[in-house]
Order: sequence, then C-alpha cells, then structure tokens
Amino acid sequence: MMAIRWLGWAVLTAVLAGVSSALFLLGLDEVTHTRLAHPWLLYGLPLVGFSIGWAYHYWAGDAVKGNNLLLEEYHQPKQRIPARMAPFILLSTLATHLVGGSAGREGTAVQLGASLSDQLGRWVRLDGDDRKLLLLMGISAGFSAVFGTPFAGAIFAVEVLPAGRFGLKAFLPVLAAALLADQVCLLFPVHHSHYSIGPLPLWTLQTVFWVAASGLLFGFAARLFSYASHWTTAFSTARIHFPPYRPLVGGVLLLLLFQLFPWSTYSGLGIPTILAAFEQPMEGQVFLIKLALTALTLGFGFKGGEVTPLFFIGATLGSALSAWIPLPTAFLAGLGFVAVFAGASNTPIACTVMGMELLGPAAGPWLGIAALLAFLFSGKKGIYTAQPVAAIKSEGISWVKKYLRNAENPK
Repeated sequence: MMAIRWLGWAVLTAVLAGVSSALFLLGLDEVTHTRLAHPWLLYGLPLVGFSIGWAYHYWAGDAVKGNNLLLEEYHQPKQRIPARMAPFILLSTLATHLVGGSAGREGTAVQLGASLSDQLGRWVRLDGDDRKLLLLMGISAGFSAVFGTPFAGAIFAVEVLPAGRFGLKAFLPVLAAALLADQVCLLFPVHHSHYSIGPLPLWTLQTVFWVAASGLLFGFAARLFSYASHWTTAFSTARIHFPPYRPLVGGVLLLLLFQLFPWSTYSGLGIPTILAAFEQPMEGQVFLIKLALTALTLGFGFKGGEVTPLFFIGATLGSALSAWIPLPTAFLAGLGFVAVFAGASNTPIACTVMGMELLGPAAGPWLGIAALLAFLFSGKKGIYTAQPVAAIKSEGISWVKKYLRNAENPK
C-alpha cells in the first residue's frame, strides 16, 4: 500500500514539474529569440532589475531565498514553501533572460518542482519524512525535465539533500518522478541541447594524469565561481541596504560592461558558445568573463540558475586547456562541462551520471575522475550555502593527502 501511495505522489509530482518546466523552457526560448532580434532590450537591465527586486522585497517573502529555502526546509522544516515561489521564479527568470542577464535555468526548474510538490503535500496533508520525500521528488522531477536527464535528476536530489536514511524504497519513487517528468516535458515542443565529446582517448597513465590534473583545475574554477557569487552577494547586501536597488545597480553595471566590451554573446544561457567549445579551442579569458558576469547578475539579485553558466565555464575552460594539455578539445570540454558543475554543486555522482546521459555512457569513468577531484578541491563553500558538505570534503581531502603520503613513503 505504501509503495502504491508513493507511486501516486510520483505521478502527480511528475505532471506538475513536467508541465511547468516545459512551459518555462518554451518561454525561455521565446524571450531569448526576442532579445537576439532586438538587442536594444539590454537597455532594460536596470528597470527590469529594479522591478524584480521590488517584487521580491514586498511580495515574495521567504521565496527570495531560492534553492537555499528548499535545503533549509528539508533539513529543518519550519513552514511550507510559499506557493508564490513558482510564479515568482518563473516570471523573474524569464525577465532576466529577456534583458540579457547572465543566468541559467536549473534553479528555476528545481524551485518550480519543489514548490509545487510541497503544495501537493499541503493538499494531501503530508508531514515529516513523507513531506521530505515529496520534496526530493519535486527536485528530481524539475532537474530531470529541464535538462532531459532523469537518472541524474534523481541522483542529484538525493545527493544535494543527503537522503540515505530513506533507503532504496524511497529512491525508486524519486527516480519514477524524474523519469515521468522527463516524458511529460517531452509531450511539449521542447528540445534539449545535444553535445558530442568525440572519440575517447586510450587508457594510459599519461591520460589518467592529465584528466586528474584538469579535474583539479576545474575544481579551482568551481571554487572561484562559488566565492565570486558569495562575495558579490555579500558586497551588494552590505553596501546597498534597500533590496530593490541591488538589481537596479547590478543592471546598470551589466549594461555598462555590455556597452564597453563586445560581451553581448555572454548574456543569457550562452548555449551557442558551449557548443562551439566542443568544436574548437576557446580563448583563455572566455570562462572568466562568463564567471564574472554570472556572479554579478545573480549576486546583485537577478534570478535564474547557476548550472548552465557552470556548463559554459567548464566547457570553455576545458576547451582552452587543450592548447596546453595533450588531449582532444571536445574531450576536455566535456570533462569541464561536468566537473565544474560537480565542484560547485557538491554533487559529483549526479554530475557524472548527467555527463553519461548527455555525452555517452562510455565517457563515464573519465567524467567520474574529473568530477570527483573537482568536488574534493572546490573548497568548502558551494553554490548552495545551506548544503552541509564541509565535513565530507575535509575527510575526502585528508584521505587523498594520506594516500599520497603513503605512496611517497612506502613502509
């Protein structure tokens, strides 16, 4: 009986997350095409920023915390996730992309899935562990639908929110929600991006060394992104006390940068540049520009996710490294695509599985090496401040150091 009830929740959650994610993706395509057809929309950055800040300050309540509210409510439940989170994050993300803010889409889909699933829990009067399980379903369904990666979506939910206590029986409905949400989303005219990692290198010690070395560099890039995002948020909060003024100022700064430098291609998701990174080596500054613009966009209060910008940062950094590392450009771009996200989100298993779904299962071992090392060396702070992973990372790094010491001084 319990399994049937969980399956029913999974179906309902999948429908809510799949439909909302599909509508979001269709809207995102529309506003992106509109912005590209009308470059003057960039001048709307300050006004739209102020409007987003005003709406969130006066009407959003705790929904302003975004993904961190989901983590807080999972670990220390206090109250239901506000129903208003769904329309607020949907409309504000579309507005951010319409005027050229450098943001992503994962955060939006995850918040849509989790907030709607929590409203379902309110309706059927679920609480305690049942409510937590429903949140896991909503997160997995939203992630799955927006990227078309159901297995990674399920693992992401239980990895970003440590859920081992529920066991395999609970993971199955989480996976079911992710699988169904992906299929529901595909009922709409939604198209996911496809990437090609190219031929894989042979297994040699030299290749393993270079993959490990690149994983360390991807970890430091993830650390740089996390610290830049947190620093920008702290700076804007400390210096600008009235919240609606923060995205207003951020919009002015972004507009000035877009006017002073030829950086309009860094606005929005940046999918064309990600695809290009798999085909030809990128210049070394490309990932840094995207990193800075995304930290500025999100740190000053615009809305959207971090994951697609992390894909951009990782793929372009890996592509640029092919000028120094003797491995194929597409292969390094694929490693960076997965590993920088793994380091910043502290979800190396989910990211490895996501890479296998997007780039092919044969790349899994290589992606796993890069993702694990990026995770271990990306610092104690990830993009989700409410995520308790510092101890896990410290133990992992200590184990690596101990292993290296033993290798250098065998008894």
